[in-house]
Amino acid sequence: MALVAKLCLKLGRTRRSLGTNIQQKESRPTMVQVSPFRGWRYDLSQVGDLSDVVAPPYDVIDPPFLDALYERHPCNIVRIDFNREEPDDSEDDRYVRAADFWKHWRLDGVLQREHEESLYVYHQEYEWEGSTYIRRGFLARLQLEEFGTGQVFPHEQTLSGPKLDRLKLTRACRANLSPIFGLYPDSDCVTQDALDEASRNLTSYEATDHLGVRHRLWVVQSPAVINQVRNGLADMPVFIADGHHRYETALNYRREVEAAGQLSGPMAAENYVLTHLVPMGDPGLLILPTHRLLGGWPDLTAEQLRAILAPHFEVETFGKGPDEARQVWEVVSGDGDQGVLGFGTSDGYWTHARLTDSSPMQDLAADHSETWRELGVSILHKLVIEHLLTPALRNAKPSIKYVHRLDEATGTLAAGGCQLACLVPPATMMHVEEIAGQRETMPPKSTYFYPKLLTGMVINSFT
Repeated sequence: MALVAKLCLKLGRTRRSLGTNIQQKESRPTMVQVSPFRGWRYDLSQVGDLSDVVAPPYDVIDPPFLDALYERHPCNIVRIDFNREEPDDSEDDRYVRAADFWKHWRLDGVLQREHEESLYVYHQEYEWEGSTYIRRGFLARLQLEEFGTGQVFPHEQTLSGPKLDRLKLTRACRANLSPIFGLYPDSDCVTQDALDEASRNLTSYEATDHLGVRHRLWVVQSPAVINQVRNGLADMPVFIADGHHRYETALNYRREVEAAGQLSGPMAAENYVLTHLVPMGDPGLLILPTHRLLGGWPDLTAEQLRAILAPHFEVETFGKGPDEARQVWEVVSGDGDQGVLGFGTSDGYWTHARLTDSSPMQDLAADHSETWRELGVSILHKLVIEHLLTPALRNAKPSIKYVHRLDEATGTLAAGGCQLACLVPPATMMHVEEIAGQRETMPPKSTYFYPKLLTGMVINSFT
């Protein structure tokens, strides 16, 4: 059984009826507005290999990686998107430096603007668990909507710190440097197929990232194809898969510009945000699991875990080691039931537990929908960790580390880096669309869309 959940929309709904069903819940139904733009791209005759000047999103770059990107090329996009702090910096110096790079790279021709408004077909070829996938989408400008008023739906909560950082950068550069990642319900991939056909004989621009993912870009300027895309997405909802902080930052920036009396009208560039749009029916679109590693607790044995879980779970303990962990994960991932969880305990044993009594979730998550309460991550955090384990382990507060690969979980547990490894089935697209469609956010780290989009492939400027 594959260790990922394929995203598809063949859930008894058509791509049209989904948008209609959501619209019926809204008092002010709107239409999604997708438009081309004149993007800024690197002049490869000046910088050489595109791989050397692009970078992952800022929120997955740690300090050593940041230094490595600085060393890779003097014009790496990270100097704008995630300018590093220097020892003598005052509060906003790094944003000033970022704006200076942005200004001079354009003046010097390092970055050049497209002559015509364009859509940008963007494919990512990658490997996961021994299989090769190609995720297909396109970059465009998406008209901003206040959450709860239209057809753009978030599914995750956001934090104030990252939004302030991104807002300061947006003020300094007046541009969208990194795209958000949106999904739309085209189960047959009609719109994407039209874009791919239009790009068949066009030049591709390619980069390979630090994880070996191959990123390919084509510039589509055909008015007929652009109109087809606009019309094809007009009555569809868009679900934000990744980049919630960047979307909310774009909203906040637009509010500032409007409050200052500087918003020129409905077509003003600040009314839009750079977005990568992928059809839900694309075979290369996967949701990966996000496992939890819990530390800061007393050591926990498999027998102790069994006794704690027994009132609400059917528990089966396997053996020790990575092979046993793999067997447990095959049960969890292959079952298709969000109520099946896997655990590795301090004594090295691996266990899987199947929920048999979900009644406590009615009270523990009374302010959430039934679909939210059925999520594996909800069951793990609300029922297992907060309700069962924490009181049984003397109310100790665990620290939580998030990993995506099984070998990361087994290795950390074996090295004593955590007291409990929790294997969680990935949420499905059904959960994303139903929970987000009800204007509800999923628990943190419920979804992980791999691979990440690169920053620097195309930039959307407001000026």
